Amino acid sequence: MDLARSAVEAKLAAGAQIVGPVTSVFWHLGEFGTGQEWQLLLKARADQYPRIEAHLVEHHPWTNPEVVATAIVAGSPDYLRWIGTTTAPHPA
Repeated sequence: MDLARSAVEAKLAAGAQIVGPVTSVFWHLGEFGTGQEWQLLLKARADQYPRIEAHLVEHHPWTNPEVVATAIVAGSPDYLRWIGTTTAPHPA
């Protein structure tokens, strides 16, 4: 929850959802593994991705966390406006 809270408080994302636990199956350091993980979904503008990635990598306890972007290809105008205005830079 700390990553979700810090990203939203910093206005990198308009909102966040934490999904899980989910079961992951993977290769890591040459070994096969499984484990429980939680997925963090952030609602944000595409131009915020570099800042979001830097924030998550800096604050995540893992050395190489999964940080990926999925485009919103469509959405209700009011919802998309909310994302845009919530994460827009504010004048000082």
